[in-house]
Amino acid sequence: MIQVARLNGNPLVVNSDLIRYVESAPDTTITLINGEKIVVLESCDEVVSRTIAWRARLLSEAAKLSPAAAWWMAPVSAIQAVAEAGAEQDEEMESGSAAAQRRRSDS
Repeated sequence: MIQVARLNGNPLVVNSDLIRYVESAPDTTITLINGEKIVVLESCDEVVSRTIAWRARLLSEAAKLSPAAAWWMAPVSAIQAVAEAGAEQDEEMESGSAAAQRRRSDS
């Protein structure tokens, strides 16, 4: 699950497994596998980065739950580092969305 913001600044959590593609034309539009389109404030690169970070966190948590099965994963420390970076990005995004929303309401 990744958190993004609609154009009006309202936060939205999207199941990244349901994303078919993301495009910028000129606004960033996430198209889901069911055809639903969601227009968001984040760039395509940001949506991709958050999706990668989310999947890395999933792998990291899976490795913690079953260390014996972790042999097939890339080094867990690398996965955990990416997951931690993703968590930091999520926190920054949450504070950034709040600031962006305040800027919009001030105008």
